[in-house]
Amino acid sequence: MPKVALYNVSGTQVGEVELSDVVFGIEPHVHALHEAVLLQQASVRQGTHKVKGRSEVRGGGRKPWKQKGTGRARQGSIRAPQWKGGGVVFGPTPRSYGYKLPKKVRRLAIKSALSSKVIDNDIIVLDQLQMNAPKTKEFVAILKNLNVERKALVVAASYEDSVALSARNIPGVKFVVADGINVLDVMVHDKLIITKDAVQKVEEVLAQ
Repeated sequence: MPKVALYNVSGTQVGEVELSDVVFGIEPHVHALHEAVLLQQASVRQGTHKVKGRSEVRGGGRKPWKQKGTGRARQGSIRAPQWKGGGVVFGPTPRSYGYKLPKKVRRLAIKSALSSKVIDNDIIVLDQLQMNAPKTKEFVAILKNLNVERKALVVAASYEDSVALSARNIPGVKFVVADGINVLDVMVHDKLIITKDAVQKVEEVLAQ
């Protein structure tokens, strides 16, 4: 089992914690990671793009000139695609870009993301993370104590209102609960800061 240092909010090491081999100790599966990231990015696309086809463009109900005898090419409507102001051929219409991945692939992807953080030494496990009141300045001090200077994902076992409010104004820092941890957030952020209780909760779900 991989072992990582256990810290408190002062940045002092207070022990070690063993992580599950099944969740934090696998060989990262690059293709599963790629598929999971694409899935999340596709799911957030609005898909509200729309253009008008020839049946939706205003006007063009009358044939512009008679079929024969003019010497010009045959035309049925001034709103046909070849005309300026005409309808668009095969243009985008509202759609959903979301799709599904097999459950095993999704689990493999999140395990791969977590394991990659362990391999790269980009995971910080805290004994606990609690604040008496929302104070962004105090949270910045915690990050400084932990030597976190880049983008960080903060994961707790349950929703802590004071922590969430303190972290939300810091650029590059995102707070989520263990139930909401996902591949895209883990991969986008440089550091993963997770509480010991959150580690246990994640392992209970993914070690099955």
